[in-house]
This record gives sequence, structure tokens and C-alpha cells, in this order.
Amino acid sequence: MFQTEDMLRVFQQYRGDAVVIPGRGGRHWVNISTNETRDVPLGDPAMGGHASFGLGLALARPNEKVVLFDSEGDVLMNLGALPTIAEKAPENFYHFMLDNECYATTGGQPVPNAANVQYDVIARGSGYPAAYAFDNLEDFSNNIQQILEQPGPVFVAMKVYPEIENLPIGQRRRWQTRSRDQVIEDLKNSMGPRTA
Repeated sequence: MFQTEDMLRVFQQYRGDAVVIPGRGGRHWVNISTNETRDVPLGDPAMGGHASFGLGLALARPNEKVVLFDSEGDVLMNLGALPTIAEKAPENFYHFMLDNECYATTGGQPVPNAANVQYDVIARGSGYPAAYAFDNLEDFSNNIQQILEQPGPVFVAMKVYPEIENLPIGQRRRWQTRSRDQVIEDLKNSMGPRTA
């Protein structure tokens, strides 16, 4: 296992101008990203919503590399997104999944069979042409460039240490620095007009 923040620092070196949906890594990403106008922090949408949003953005903007940092809890809540993504086959979509073996944002309840689920195998079985799994930061670091250079959709499962939150949502430290309206406006401005 490795720290989410450490992984995101490695990823940042290879990000380029990709649009990043930081998902459950958002509270770290906001302090790491060097291109905020191409970040789409959704905060805490309904569990399972990140993948569908990422797919929609990738399909709408096929010339933009779209990177999502999802969680295993989100993936389990919307397993139907995996075969849908695979069928649509967006070559610009990179689906990274943080697996901390628990529902950390709701108090740390364990994910069923957490130590044994092979999410990369599920993604491959759903039709993703490429899927990887990492539990070691060095292995991730040695492969991230090659992963981001291949056509998507690509799925990457990563074992990360849990960061359990027990405070009620309304009492948690707010990490978002921009409103949703500002995020959308910044992203539209950074991408320019959509071409058909």
C-alpha cells in the first residue's frame, strides 16, 4: 500500500495538460496540481457518480486526455459503468481507482471481501483493453508514463492507505477552492470551443 498524496505527486510529473477529475483524491490534489483550470473537483457526489461523469466528459471532448481518480467504493456502487466505458471505448480516458479497502468517507466501514477483490480483473472482464494493479509506489512510478502514453480506456487499481473521516460532512474541512460554477467556467475557458 502507499499514500494517495505520494501517488498524486508522482502522477503530476506526467500529467501534461490532461483534464483531471481528482475524485476521492481531491483534498490532496488541490495542493499538488499545477494546472487548476483543467481540474474538475466534483467534491463528494453520490457514490458511483465519478466514472459516469468522466466517461461523459471523455466522449464530449475526444481530443482531451481525461484522467479520473475513483475509489473502489464508487466502483462497487456503479459496476455497470465499467462495461459501459469499455463499450464506448474512449481512447482518451484513464480510470485510476484508489482502493483503501474501506468506506473511508463514511467512517471506515470495511468493503466486503476487500483484500481479495481484483478490480483490474473485473475491469478487463468488463472489456477494458488494458488494466493494471499496483500496491507498491515504486512499481506505479516505473509504469505511469507508459500507462498514460497508451490509448484508453485504461483502468489502474491502486492499493492505498485509508484516510478515515469520522466528522459529519458539514463539519469537515472544506478543501475545494472554487465553486462548481467557477470550475465549469475555468474548464470551458481552458479547453476552448468544442470542435465536431
